[in-house]
Amino acid sequence: MAIITLTTDLGDKDIYQAALKGSILKLLPTVNIVDITNSVSAFNIQQAAFILKNSFYYFPNATVHLIGIDTVFSTSTRYLAIKYKNHYFVGADNGIFSLMFNTEPDEVVEITIMQDLKFLHFPLADIFVKAACHLAKGGKLSEIGIPTSDIEKKMNLQPVVDKNQIKGSVIYIDSFQNVITNITKEFFNNVQRGRRFILYFKRNETINHLSWHYNEVPEGEKLCLFGISDHLEIAINKGNASGLLGLNLGDSVILDFE
Repeated sequence: MAIITLTTDLGDKDIYQAALKGSILKLLPTVNIVDITNSVSAFNIQQAAFILKNSFYYFPNATVHLIGIDTVFSTSTRYLAIKYKNHYFVGADNGIFSLMFNTEPDEVVEITIMQDLKFLHFPLADIFVKAACHLAKGGKLSEIGIPTSDIEKKMNLQPVVDKNQIKGSVIYIDSFQNVITNITKEFFNNVQRGRRFILYFKRNETINHLSWHYNEVPEGEKLCLFGISDHLEIAINKGNASGLLGLNLGDSVILDFE
């Protein structure tokens, strides 16, 4: 069965999500629609990129991922369809793809499907749906657009190594208020090389031990671990780390190695 996933900022209390799903089912009634999330903060491509980057590879090959973030019609906005690691992505050329992909895509086309004027304010339910359904049915990228290699670039904030120290920052806070940093497991291991460490963050808090799971410390105690995204997380067992520790997006964290 063909799969189309949705990553959008449409929420769940207006008509927009229903209109999008209805438009998909009208074109492809047998498709399996999977919500990755419709709760991205409005126009927040960094948040959407983090979620989709760390979830798409759990889906079968040939899954089509429709991205509905910052897609309002504009004569200057291009819409792209992309093949990357045997998955397909449909979205606006607003920088989100450069935030998601670690390597160059296999194939990119600028979508040339004509915009239906009655959906001018909501191209998600028109151009995006037509492109996604075409790909979900096994259609070729070349049939819905012209090849391009010009993708808008945006940069993720990267951790910095300074001698025996990593300076990182908070890039995501999940619904449990676990605090996720931009320090990946691979980056950490390359710098640590088996050495002991102390993690410093707001309010002079410190952690000097990596946990394997959240319940490794008593309830209410803080910990750090590499979670499902392979990024270093600061958490509290059955607690709200962001609120209780005062950690917010963009805040700094420092790892000192001995």
